[in-house]
Order: sequence, then C-alpha cells, then structure tokens
Amino acid sequence: MPLKDLPPEARPREKLLARGAAALADAELLALLLRTGTPQRDVLQLSQHLLDGFGGLAGLLALPAEALAKVKGLGQAKRAELVAVLELARRAIAAQLAARPVFESPEAVRDYLRLQLAALDHEVFAALFLDSQHRLLAFETLFRGTLTQTSVYPREVVKRALALNAGAVILAHNHPSGVAEPSRADETLTRALRDALALVDVHVLDHMVIARGGSVSFAERGLL
Repeated sequence: MPLKDLPPEARPREKLLARGAAALADAELLALLLRTGTPQRDVLQLSQHLLDGFGGLAGLLALPAEALAKVKGLGQAKRAELVAVLELARRAIAAQLAARPVFESPEAVRDYLRLQLAALDHEVFAALFLDSQHRLLAFETLFRGTLTQTSVYPREVVKRALALNAGAVILAHNHPSGVAEPSRADETLTRALRDALALVDVHVLDHMVIARGGSVSFAERGLL
C-alpha cells in the first residue's frame, strides 16, 4: 500500500508537516523514503519489518549497498536513496568534526564511528586523524581482519599519522559480535599504539570499540 492510500492521520508526510520531523517514529521517517510497500506489507509495515530485522535505523542505513540488494522490497531506486541518506549523514558529521575540536562534540564522534563501523560483518581497525587543534583531518580504515581478530601494526599507524601531519588520533575498531566490551588484547594493543605514537608526539585521545549493541570509550573507562 502506498503512502497516499493510508488514512490522512496515518500519513507520515502530513504528520511531519503539521508537527515536525521529531514527532515521527523511525518507521514513519523510513516510510517517507520508501514510499511504497509490497503486496504482503504496506509501507509502514515494511519499514518496521526492516528496522526490526537490521537493528534499527542506524543498522539498516549502515548496510553496504550489496547487502541492501538482497532485501526483499527494496528496489534499485530505494536502495540508492538509503545509501545517499547514509552518505549525507557521514559527510555532515565529518564537516562538523573538521570545523571544531572533537572534544566539543563527543557524541558526534560516536555517531560518526557508528555509521562507519557498526553494521560491518567483519572486524576492522580505523583511526580518526586530527590536527593540532583536534579537528578532523581524515578517517581511514587501516586494517581488516576476520570476525574475531585483526592484525594491527603500530608502525603502519605511525606512518599514516606522520604522512597526514596529525597531532592526535582517535583509534576505533568494531566488534561484529554486537558486544562492545573491550578484551584484554584490545587493552594491550591500545597501550602499544599509544606508546608508539607518543614517540612522534602524536597523542591518542581515545580508543572506541563500536558494536551494534553500543560503544565503549577507553578514555571514559580510564584505560588510556
């Protein structure tokens, strides 16, 4: 059932125009993008089905394009719109982080890393490279591993920091298991990277562990 066939009070567009976007549930916002459902589900039911199946709006939007292609009810045009929305969100947050020091907006850092890493089904190690004023220079995925481990070489992280003339970094990796709790190996790796980067005067501000179920900050835990 398309949106136009829903009762007026149930149409997300009319609700948004009357009450503002914040008044809409995630399924209603997603329905505005999808516009039509399937023979089995109207657009709101399809939206809720997708949200339930992929861990909410962030999980759905963070799916790679090839994964979205396998989702029943998502045609090429709808997939393109979802990918575009995700990329717009990434760019907007990146612009915010580049404009002012990252510690002025810690939630933006978390949101950016969630969009980049939370939905991946393999483990990666990445870094936010910052200038001397702690503004974003670049986000780079440095190492890719299996579902359970990643081989990270401190000298390669140091080389990228020097190449970008970074003054600080925020390290990050994901846990595809969905549980963000850091392991002892994560703590050991963080200390090794912190010490290696300190030799070239690059300060490790944080190490974030990202998962679909949440995130953990080493700095907040006192692990740096």
